[in-house]
Order: sequence, then C-alpha cells, then structure tokens
Amino acid sequence: MSPVVVLVGPPGAGKSTVGRLLARRWGVPFADTDTLVEQKAGRAIADIFTTDGEPVFRALERETVAEALTTHDGVLALGGGAVLAEATRQALAGHPVVLLSVGLAAGVRRTGLSTARPLLAGVNPRATFAALLAERLPVYRSVAAHEVATDSLEPEAVAEQVHTLVGSEVASRG
Repeated sequence: MSPVVVLVGPPGAGKSTVGRLLARRWGVPFADTDTLVEQKAGRAIADIFTTDGEPVFRALERETVAEALTTHDGVLALGGGAVLAEATRQALAGHPVVLLSVGLAAGVRRTGLSTARPLLAGVNPRATFAALLAERLPVYRSVAAHEVATDSLEPEAVAEQVHTLVGSEVASRG
C-alpha cells in the first residue's frame, strides 16, 4: 500500500486544499502529515515547537511520513519542511511526487504569516519566508517528478493540472 500521489511544497502552496480536491475526484482518502503529527502527539505543531523544539517536531514528522508512505493509499500532503530530512527524501523515491510551488508574494498572502506556522512567526516573517523558499525549492524539485506553479491558479485548476500529470497512473492502480 502506498499513496496514489504525494504533494510537496512550501507553506501556502495549497497542498491540503488541492489534496482534498484530488482525493474526492479519485475516490481515495486524503491525509496531511501535519495533521497526522498533531494526532500522534495529541497537540498542535505550534505547541510542539514551543514546548519541545523543532528537533522533536522533525523527529515526529520523519516517523509519521515514513509510516504514511507505507500505509496510506490515497492522496498524501507532506508538511512544508518534511523533505529537509534525508531519510524522507530517500523514502519518497519511487512514489509519484508532485511539487506545488508558490512564489513569495502569493505564499505570504496565503499564509497570512500565521502564528500557526511556527517557522514564519518572528521579527520579519516575509524575509523568513523568502529564505525558506530559497533553501527548500531545490530540495522540493529534487524529489518531485512534476511541478505545478500555483500562484495565479484557483485550487480547482491546480487539481486539474495534477490530475492531467498523474491521473492516468492513479486510474491504472485502481
């Protein structure tokens, strides 16, 4: 058992929204690893960051992603930083991975620089988001077979593009 597609990308790219649309379209379950981490820990990610620190969160995230990649048979959306772990990048090999990319302006607008996103909270969240994009974009691209730029698209249009890219693979599985 493995996901029909794995969505990766930065915060605000639309992974959860588009993932739910694809799951509904394909008649498969949807899972978001951030939600799975929160369920496993019994508390919000922001609380894990504040109380235990980022290394504890990242360890939970690695474990959760590895488990989901072998047990979830629908659409799987990974948290924005999940691909930073080498173990996660290796685990993604052989899975259909699609990068949903977003530029700085759209990403900042969509995230609202929310305090629910601990890495974006701080003195200069816009600069933090820009640095995050610069650091992570090459990593996202290294694990993805396809990329869809989401800046000027509604979620339904992004889902349609992903369907066009990988829908035939999904159909052949089921």
